Amino acid sequence: MSIWESLVSIVGATGNALAAVVEAVRTLLEGDPETRRQVAFSVSMIALSAKMAKADGAVSEAEVQAFRDIFKYPDDQAHNVARLYNLARQDVAGYEAYAEKLAGLCVSCDGDCSMLEDIVDGLFHIAKADGALHEKELAFLTRVADVFGMSEQRFRGIMARHVDLGEADPYEVLGVSRKDDFAEIRKRYRALASENHPDRLAARGVPVTLHRVASDRMAALNAAYEAIARERKAA
Repeated sequence: MSIWESLVSIVGATGNALAAVVEAVRTLLEGDPETRRQVAFSVSMIALSAKMAKADGAVSEAEVQAFRDIFKYPDDQAHNVARLYNLARQDVAGYEAYAEKLAGLCVSCDGDCSMLEDIVDGLFHIAKADGALHEKELAFLTRVADVFGMSEQRFRGIMARHVDLGEADPYEVLGVSRKDDFAEIRKRYRALASENHPDRLAARGVPVTLHRVASDRMAALNAAYEAIARERKAA
């Protein structure tokens, strides 16, 4: 039986989508932390994507495709993934309850909570896929980040990679200030580049399929650093 079949069967037996899935990830994969991290990430993306789809009252084909782009799964598991997605949408528990449970799940996965930023980044990728970020989607993402314990600066850095914030954009992307000297900005950029190296992503259990989002993230970091470097050189 596959991991997805196991999760679906547990949910079906208990009738409680949220509690059953989260508890299954905690216990079903005990002793296999790498797989547990990857399944935890996948469950997080399915659950919160399903809840976010309800935020603006409509699910566009572009958003569905974006979900498939960053979250791939074996063709023979499409039915099980769809069942988990639909269970999350239908569950009476609100998205904040999901976010709280998933934050706790992250802690249980060896305490590597960089995964929470990956989740928010992936959700932004899906939300903007139809060409616009609805204000209700932004409110959803802001609240999820808050439940995750993410700082406002960190959240704005993620948002700046997906939404045009005007002149402040490059600085927001790197999480630095215009008051910082260039040596400090370069140090910050190098730290972010190291943090988003493919080897680091693999170490924290981010599925290879999400590396596309990570590639977009790295491109945004490079562009922001280059823009600041040009600005400082011109000055």
